[in-house]
Amino acid sequence: MDIDMDVDDQPSPPSPPAPILSSNNAARRSHYNYIVPVDDNHPFDLDSYIGNYSGRTAIDRLIRIVSVCPGVAVDAFNLAIQHIHQSRDPSLYQPLCNAYELVSSYPGVQLPSMNELHGLDTRWVDEVVKRNHQEKVKLEGELKTYSNNMIKESIRLGHRDLAEFYRSVGDYPAALKHWTKSREFCTTSQHVLDGCISILELLIEQRNYAHLPTYVFKAESSLEGATASTIKDKDGGSGNRKNSSTIADVDVLRSKLDFANALSQLSQGNYERAAYFFLRMGTGTSGLGDWFGKLVSQADIAIYGCVCALGSLSRSAFKVQVIENLSFGAYIEQESYVREAVEAYMGSNFRAVLETLSRNNTRHTIDIHLAPHIETLNSLTRSRLVTLYFTPFSSIKLDRMADAFGWSVEETEEYVVGLIRSGDIKGRVDSQGKILQVRSSDGRAELFVNAVRKGLEMQQANKKMLFRMKLQQLDVVIKAPKPQQGGSMIDVAD
Repeated sequence: MDIDMDVDDQPSPPSPPAPILSSNNAARRSHYNYIVPVDDNHPFDLDSYIGNYSGRTAIDRLIRIVSVCPGVAVDAFNLAIQHIHQSRDPSLYQPLCNAYELVSSYPGVQLPSMNELHGLDTRWVDEVVKRNHQEKVKLEGELKTYSNNMIKESIRLGHRDLAEFYRSVGDYPAALKHWTKSREFCTTSQHVLDGCISILELLIEQRNYAHLPTYVFKAESSLEGATASTIKDKDGGSGNRKNSSTIADVDVLRSKLDFANALSQLSQGNYERAAYFFLRMGTGTSGLGDWFGKLVSQADIAIYGCVCALGSLSRSAFKVQVIENLSFGAYIEQESYVREAVEAYMGSNFRAVLETLSRNNTRHTIDIHLAPHIETLNSLTRSRLVTLYFTPFSSIKLDRMADAFGWSVEETEEYVVGLIRSGDIKGRVDSQGKILQVRSSDGRAELFVNAVRKGLEMQQANKKMLFRMKLQQLDVVIKAPKPQQGGSMIDVAD
């Protein structure tokens, strides 16, 4: 019995037979929150992971880990408390407690109660709140003085200092408000550029992806003018050494804009565009500069770029933009399993690719930027690998395909049928013989149909031409009105 997939009202494709996301222990979900395992099959080193980050980014990532990884929730909670004590924002303690209570409420999860864990030092909280209030009063007083004196540069710096203060205490709306006001007092392109970069940093930390394109565009508009004037000034100074430093600074700025663009495209589900921006980012002296650690790690860039590339790029594009990309190769070296996945993909060892992604799924799921998209990207990668495997064949037995991907024959058949229904594979399945066949087409019949169509088109064109010639021979024409006479005629055939 053959299964022909030309019917429009077929049901939607089934779930993948070998899901990369481990959902056996998932009892319920909230947005993209669900339990992910930390065990021998899904290794994860919390200390080495969180050591790549600092400041609020480290706390946000620890809160994410607490909310989805009960296996390391207690350790992550204690680390988060330590980082909060090093910050200026005691309000971060509440979302941390909410995350811990969320993961504790999952059926089958047994964790110590909140009372058994170490909380914030109340004396430290009182001191920080008092110190924050004093600094706020001081900065607001300075800004008021600058405004009364009408010193434009001082006013800009006053708004900048207040923006940084509000960001450090977690008041993002106030921080964005003062950064926006500071633009009114910018006198050079460099001032505008610095303000836009700071706003982008604020938006990424806040994960406010919708507004990233606006400030990327403003930063790009200011970058050329700032670069030209800076290089000109440096050339008038001590020469090549300063000029090379300027070029490196420009490369860092461009990498930051690429990273912001990549996150914006990723948030919209434009994975191919996101991969393009991730893969073209520089490294070393032309990397993200102070954003490394503050917002992201080099290993994150490798993961983001490769996962997006596997799910969206063709094999030829993957080879050019990943394998032959020396700059991105330096990022890949930061994560050994990413390099293994890339090598397996280029070696057509698709089973190893899926196993590598599955083994490191916990690392992907805890990421604050990648987590909402990892299921979709894994599904796209799996579909692309199955389609790529089948491409060279006119027909193939399903048991051979099952061995290549580590699935059962029944699961493979179900998944392939889903791909046929979705149009990813142009073929049909012989459910009796367990064979996947390319939907064959009769080349001679297609050639005959095209020849007949072209003949009819030529016949109609010749009839029109003969009719036009006959009208001209009989002088059956319509002359133009007198005001428009100029020797032109309008043919009846027209």
